[in-house]
Amino acid sequence: MNQALYQGGCLCGQVRFEARGPASNPHTCSCQLCQRHSGALTLAWVEFPRERVTWTGPGGAPATFRSSDYSSRAFCRACGSSLGAIDDQPTIALLLGCFDDNRDPALMPHSHSFSDRWPEGWQPAPTTQDKGGQHE
Repeated sequence: MNQALYQGGCLCGQVRFEARGPASNPHTCSCQLCQRHSGALTLAWVEFPRERVTWTGPGGAPATFRSSDYSSRAFCRACGSSLGAIDDQPTIALLLGCFDDNRDPALMPHSHSFSDRWPEGWQPAPTTQDKGGQHE
Protein backbone atom coordinates (compact mmCIF):
# COMPACT_ATOMS: atom_id res chain seq x y z
CA MET A 1 0.00 0.00 0.00
CA ASN A 2 1.38 3.40 -1.02
CA GLN A 3 1.45 5.71 2.01
CA ALA A 4 2.85 8.66 0.07
CA LEU A 5 2.21 12.14 1.40
CA TYR A 6 0.88 14.51 -1.24
CA GLN A 7 0.73 18.25 -0.66
CA GLY A 8 -0.84 21.13 -2.52
CA GLY A 9 -3.06 24.15 -2.31
CA CYS A 10 -4.61 27.19 -3.90
CA LEU A 11 -3.00 30.05 -5.82
CA CYS A 12 -2.63 32.40 -2.84
CA GLY A 13 -1.57 29.73 -0.31
CA GLN A 14 -4.40 30.32 2.17
CA VAL A 15 -5.82 26.83 1.61
CA ARG A 16 -3.25 24.03 1.72
CA PHE A 17 -3.74 20.30 2.07
CA GLU A 18 -1.93 17.10 2.85
CA ALA A 19 -3.36 13.87 1.44
CA ARG A 20 -2.03 10.47 2.42
CA GLY A 21 -1.91 7.81 -0.29
CA PRO A 22 -2.74 5.67 -1.92
CA ALA A 23 -4.59 7.93 -4.33
CA SER A 24 -7.63 6.37 -5.95
CA ASN A 25 -9.62 6.83 -9.14
CA PRO A 26 -7.32 9.27 -10.96
CA HIS A 27 -9.43 10.41 -13.91
CA THR A 28 -10.43 13.30 -16.12
CA CYS A 29 -13.96 14.58 -16.56
CA SER A 30 -15.71 16.84 -19.06
CA CYS A 31 -19.19 16.96 -17.48
CA GLN A 32 -21.00 20.29 -17.38
CA LEU A 33 -20.52 20.60 -13.60
CA CYS A 34 -16.75 20.26 -13.99
CA GLN A 35 -16.71 22.69 -16.90
CA ARG A 36 -18.67 25.34 -15.01
CA HIS A 37 -16.74 24.76 -11.76
CA SER A 38 -13.45 25.47 -13.52
CA GLY A 39 -14.10 27.26 -16.78
CA ALA A 40 -12.08 24.51 -18.48
CA LEU A 41 -13.26 21.85 -20.92
CA THR A 42 -11.79 19.03 -18.83
CA LEU A 43 -10.59 18.58 -15.25
CA ALA A 44 -8.16 16.02 -13.82
CA TRP A 45 -9.16 14.55 -10.45
CA VAL A 46 -7.79 12.14 -7.87
CA GLU A 47 -9.69 10.86 -4.85
CA PHE A 48 -8.78 10.22 -1.22
CA PRO A 49 -10.81 9.02 1.75
CA ARG A 50 -11.91 12.05 3.79
CA GLU A 51 -9.93 10.91 6.84
CA ARG A 52 -6.69 11.00 4.81
CA VAL A 53 -6.99 14.68 3.81
CA THR A 54 -5.94 17.43 6.23
CA TRP A 55 -6.39 21.15 5.52
CA THR A 56 -3.12 22.75 6.67
CA GLY A 57 -3.06 26.34 5.37
CA PRO A 58 -3.82 29.49 7.37
CA GLY A 59 -7.25 29.71 5.71
CA GLY A 60 -8.30 26.29 7.03
CA ALA A 61 -10.77 24.21 5.04
CA PRO A 62 -11.93 25.56 1.69
CA ALA A 63 -15.28 27.22 1.14
CA THR A 64 -17.85 25.02 -0.57
CA PHE A 65 -20.75 25.40 -2.97
CA ARG A 66 -23.41 22.67 -3.11
CA SER A 67 -23.29 21.66 -6.78
CA SER A 68 -25.38 18.47 -6.78
CA ASP A 69 -27.40 16.23 -4.53
CA TYR A 70 -24.24 14.31 -3.51
CA SER A 71 -21.32 16.76 -3.66
CA SER A 72 -20.03 20.26 -2.94
CA ARG A 73 -17.33 22.03 -4.95
CA ALA A 74 -14.41 23.35 -2.91
CA PHE A 75 -12.61 26.63 -3.52
CA CYS A 76 -10.44 29.21 -1.76
CA ARG A 77 -12.51 32.04 -0.33
CA ALA A 78 -9.54 34.43 -0.73
CA CYS A 79 -8.34 33.83 -4.31
CA GLY A 80 -11.17 31.75 -5.77
CA SER A 81 -8.98 28.82 -6.85
CA SER A 82 -10.92 25.62 -7.48
CA LEU A 83 -9.56 22.83 -5.29
CA GLY A 84 -11.91 19.91 -5.82
CA ALA A 85 -15.11 18.36 -4.54
CA ILE A 86 -16.14 17.16 -1.11
CA ASP A 87 -18.63 14.35 -1.56
CA ASP A 88 -21.27 13.26 0.93
CA GLN A 89 -19.65 9.84 0.81
CA PRO A 90 -16.42 9.91 2.75
CA THR A 91 -14.47 11.02 -0.32
CA ILE A 92 -12.56 14.18 -1.19
CA ALA A 93 -11.70 14.54 -4.87
CA LEU A 94 -8.81 16.95 -5.40
CA LEU A 95 -7.92 18.65 -8.66
CA LEU A 96 -4.59 17.45 -9.99
CA GLY A 97 -3.48 21.00 -10.82
CA CYS A 98 -3.52 21.89 -7.11
CA PHE A 99 -0.82 19.37 -6.16
CA ASP A 100 2.71 20.64 -5.56
CA ASP A 101 4.06 17.62 -7.47
CA ASN A 102 1.34 16.83 -9.98
CA ARG A 103 3.58 14.66 -12.14
CA ASP A 104 3.68 11.72 -9.74
CA PRO A 105 2.77 8.61 -11.79
CA ALA A 106 0.34 7.49 -9.05
CA LEU A 107 -1.77 10.60 -9.76
CA MET A 108 -1.96 10.22 -13.55
CA PRO A 109 -5.51 9.77 -14.90
CA HIS A 110 -6.50 6.29 -16.09
CA SER A 111 -9.96 7.07 -17.46
CA HIS A 112 -12.20 9.87 -18.72
CA SER A 113 -15.86 10.67 -18.06
CA PHE A 114 -18.28 12.57 -20.30
CA SER A 115 -16.22 12.69 -23.48
CA ASP A 116 -19.54 13.47 -25.23
CA ARG A 117 -19.24 16.99 -23.70
CA TRP A 118 -16.03 17.74 -25.63
CA PRO A 119 -16.55 20.27 -28.41
CA GLU A 120 -16.74 18.60 -31.82
CA GLY A 121 -13.27 17.90 -33.16
CA TRP A 122 -11.52 18.68 -29.86
CA GLN A 123 -9.65 16.23 -27.69
CA PRO A 124 -6.72 16.57 -25.33
CA ALA A 125 -3.50 16.56 -27.30
CA PRO A 126 -1.05 13.77 -26.44
CA THR A 127 1.79 16.29 -26.71
CA THR A 128 1.72 20.05 -26.75
CA GLN A 129 4.23 22.69 -27.66
CA ASP A 130 6.23 23.97 -24.68
CA LYS A 131 5.65 27.71 -24.31
CA GLY A 132 8.73 28.14 -22.16
CA GLY A 133 6.91 28.93 -18.91
CA GLN A 134 5.17 32.02 -20.31
CA HIS A 135 2.31 31.79 -17.82
CA GLU A 136 4.27 30.77 -14.73
